[in-house]
Amino acid sequence: MSATPTYEMHPVAWVRGGRAEPRDDAWDAEQAWVVLDETMDAETLRGLDAFSHVEIVFVFDRVDPERVETVARRPRNNPAWPRVGVFAQRGKSRPNRIGVTRCGLEEIDLTNRRIRVRGLDAVDGTPVLDIKPHMPAFDARGEVRQPDWAAELMAGYWT
Repeated sequence: MSATPTYEMHPVAWVRGGRAEPRDDAWDAEQAWVVLDETMDAETLRGLDAFSHVEIVFVFDRVDPERVETVARRPRNNPAWPRVGVFAQRGKSRPNRIGVTRCGLEEIDLTNRRIRVRGLDAVDGTPVLDIKPHMPAFDARGEVRQPDWAAELMAGYWT
C-alpha cells in the first residue's frame, strides 16, 4: 500500500485588518484588505475589478491541529441541533483547517498589491491560499436544500 500523498502550499496573500479575534456572527459588517504575499506580482489581480465578488480560500491558522475534530458533534454545541460530522458543517476545526468564503469585492489597489473585501470571515493575519472570482455559473445547480438547524445557525452570521 502506498503512502498518502501530501501537498505543500504557501500563502498567496494575507488578511490585513478586520477583526483581530474570531467570533461568531455579523461578518458582513467587516472589511479587510487581502494583501498579496511579496512573492506574488500585482498582475495576478489584473481584471479582477470586473467582478463584484471573490472567493477567498484561507487557512484557519489559529486552530491548534490537536483540536481538529473528526467525530460528530452538535454545531456550536447547541443541544437543540443534531450531532453531525465535520463535513456536514462549516466549522473551523476541520482536518485540513481550510476555509472558503465568498465576499464582496470593494476595491482593488494594484499599486499596493491588495484588494479590499467585505464579509470575509477570517481575522487579521490569516494566510490566504487562493483568490478566485465569483462566477454565478459555479453556484449550485438545481434545487438547494439544507437542514433547519443550518438556517438557524446562519440567521445572524452575516448581519
